[in-house]
Amino acid sequence: MALYILDEKSDGLRPLGSAQKWFLYHALKSLDESLGKIGGCLHLRSGKSREIIREIINNENIGAVHWNRRCGKAELEIDAGLKAELQSVGVVVNSFQGNLLHEPYTTKTGSGGPYRVYSPFWRSLIASGEPRAPFPAPEEIISYNPRNAALPLDALQLLPTSPDWAKGWSRIWNPSEKGAAERFDDFVANGIHGYKEGRDFPDRDNISRLSPFLRFGLISPYQVWHGIRHHEAADTVSNTDSEKFLKELAWREFSYHLLFHFPDIGWKNFQERFDEFPWRADGHEHLEAWQRGMTGYPIIDAGMRELWQTGYMHNRVRMVVGSFLVKHLLIDWRQGEKWFWDTLVDGDPANNPASWQWIAGCGADAAPYFRVFNPMLQGNKFDSDGEYVRKYVPELSKLPNQFIHAPFDVQPEILKQYGVTLGKTYPHPIVDHTRGRDRALEAFKELKKAD
Repeated sequence: MALYILDEKSDGLRPLGSAQKWFLYHALKSLDESLGKIGGCLHLRSGKSREIIREIINNENIGAVHWNRRCGKAELEIDAGLKAELQSVGVVVNSFQGNLLHEPYTTKTGSGGPYRVYSPFWRSLIASGEPRAPFPAPEEIISYNPRNAALPLDALQLLPTSPDWAKGWSRIWNPSEKGAAERFDDFVANGIHGYKEGRDFPDRDNISRLSPFLRFGLISPYQVWHGIRHHEAADTVSNTDSEKFLKELAWREFSYHLLFHFPDIGWKNFQERFDEFPWRADGHEHLEAWQRGMTGYPIIDAGMRELWQTGYMHNRVRMVVGSFLVKHLLIDWRQGEKWFWDTLVDGDPANNPASWQWIAGCGADAAPYFRVFNPMLQGNKFDSDGEYVRKYVPELSKLPNQFIHAPFDVQPEILKQYGVTLGKTYPHPIVDHTRGRDRALEAFKELKKAD
């Protein structure tokens, strides 16, 4: 019996974000269909996982339980307690590593501790040898219908209703193993060539968009790693591009390494000195403008609207919008992490907080405090023809390239020629770039003086 439990009631577990739930719904539907083709079925339940599994064990003739290991603190405690409980009544328990290339506790520094910097972590990962090959999919499953009733998928209430803000997402995403395989094949055929450079340009198709499929196990990191290695060996992928992509896959590993060793990373500053950082307490209106993609900075607004419209955001733009929130606006990184958790289909318990802490400067191997992304320069450099902005900020679509990333620097009468009136058709900037940057640098310098 294949069992999935939507557990949002056990102590310490974080409920899934809304976009993740949409993706999960379709992934579970696809999994049930796939299992049905080989003789299996998917049993769905909702509630505290230990209680539900205990109930099933008591009601059914279950001799063994298998699962993939998890890395969060609460998840580890639940799984360890459940394993001990089941073994005490004679049930065989097998747990496996299926979500990561390596166990997060096996990669250690020379002194035996966890890594806090990515580069040596990557070198250690490579030195440990190639990850195991992926296992083949089963061709047949012997299954049965348990006596205790399963829930229909709709009973999990994973989909949005009023309003259906995910309407149209099925044209963007195919949350299934087939969809993951097709996405990977398309990336290898069309996206990875020139990946090292092209991955920074949001209007190019040089990104894999595999993250939500990895998040929900529709493709394993082993499949991705060895798939890239296979194309390397066949000389269809350059070593330069493949290594850069595999390093991004390893950043995911590094994030889980941090989550395992520092389980509070989702809500606690990795660097404790940031506990005294003067985040603004009066930034609600600016936070809302950022969430809605109405900051007056086109590259920021394009990214935030892409997120809302698709459940995804290009990685380069994630860094720019994150920097803008925590540095230009001095809004706590946890507010940004919370919004991304709810709106990203790839919202990840390790990647999401680790990346936000990196952007804020308070995380492991963090960006230096003086690195404040200039939205106009980032737009001109990585969206020089303005296609990304035009796609997601259509009210600026008629502006020529030289104006599109800084309409606030253009004379009003010129803007009117292109149908743009600041404060009416598009907002004025909610903060002056120079003032915001200087305010951030001053706050970070004061923090450094206090060390």
